[in-house]
Amino acid sequence: MDKICGEILSMFKKIISILAGSVFIAIGINYFAIPHHLVDGGIIGLGLIAKYTLGLKPGLTIIVLSLPLYIYAWFHFRSYFYNGLHGLLVTSLLIDYFHPLSSWDTAPILVSAITGGFMIGTGIGIMLLTKTSTGGVDLLALMIAKSTTLNVGIIILIIDSIVILFGWIIIQETTIIFSSLMVIMIGLTTFTITKYYTE
Repeated sequence: MDKICGEILSMFKKIISILAGSVFIAIGINYFAIPHHLVDGGIIGLGLIAKYTLGLKPGLTIIVLSLPLYIYAWFHFRSYFYNGLHGLLVTSLLIDYFHPLSSWDTAPILVSAITGGFMIGTGIGIMLLTKTSTGGVDLLALMIAKSTTLNVGIIILIIDSIVILFGWIIIQETTIIFSSLMVIMIGLTTFTITKYYTE
């Protein structure tokens, strides 16, 4: 009985963390990043690039780009598949659902980069506390790290840097300094939340 109650409580915590984390990420992207054409790293960054250049829905783009990774994970890294799928779907859907926020008046670019990074980092951190994630690059990095001797954090940093540089090259409005500042803020916030929780 205690085991069943524990599993139900764990599942409830995971649901709450996915919903809360996804809302933080969706607000951070739509209200702070999109109005200033800021680019995040990873799959979310590619979704934003698709939004800025082609007018595609970033959330839907994130799902489509993540599909090959999840198909591969299903066959080779089943636990990573389960831990990332729910976070990916909910986050992507809420990013598109909260899209009207991107047309609201927002803060200046410096404040938006810092606040947006804090919001997105908080969302990711909350989800990581229950071993869920938004998938995408996190999933890819975990799979690469599992197959090599590279540190997962280094892999994520490399991929994020490539995506930001790519966005800066093809999108004239993108400011690489403020996008980098936002990504640094995301990393610091995520690190702080997960470190505080484990300690």
